[in-house]
Amino acid sequence: MMLAGLFAGTLLLGLILGDWLYFVRLTPDAGRYGCGIARTVDRLSLESLTRLEARVDGDGALTLPHGIARYYPTLRQITLRPQYHLFSMGFRTAWPLKALIHLAPDEQAVHAVCIKRIPWSSAIITLVWFLLVGMGTAAFMIIYGTQGGFNSLSGVLMGAGILAIGLLVFAFGVVTVILSYRLENSRLVQVYEELKAAVDETPVKIPARSGSG
Repeated sequence: MMLAGLFAGTLLLGLILGDWLYFVRLTPDAGRYGCGIARTVDRLSLESLTRLEARVDGDGALTLPHGIARYYPTLRQITLRPQYHLFSMGFRTAWPLKALIHLAPDEQAVHAVCIKRIPWSSAIITLVWFLLVGMGTAAFMIIYGTQGGFNSLSGVLMGAGILAIGLLVFAFGVVTVILSYRLENSRLVQVYEELKAAVDETPVKIPARSGSG
């Protein structure tokens, strides 16, 4: 049993690692890989494509201050992601974001549809965790009630306490996911603004930090 559990754990870690390694790649297929969680629409100038083609290297890559973009002219799409460092001083979450930008030029502008994605392993593990906490709490309350747990005041108080703990754990998970998404999204938005500044030749505004002294 221990060997089976060790093998299952190693296999799971390997699948998660493989999922993340493929997720951060910048190939056309890898750009479409991941669980889509958000979609935004933007408009760029017609000159943006010309400037973009002039700025990228032979592989279509454009290194930005806080990320990297890769342009595929035949597909009219850009894969965009922040820089991921193995030993980084910045806090990393379990829900990294990347974007696949579809470009559709017309006579007046370039319509950019940005689809934000997270690794499939992050999405599946998050969903399973919420299902376990939610359904586990609900199942315990049903079984507790059918066995007469609510027939006394002390039983009611115990049931209410267990329900409160389950709801607290569930709420903690929701807050963690929301805060992590806001952090990762701010990083992705920063890289997107740097990309727009590169193709529009406009400087990126960096907010000033207030300090004592």
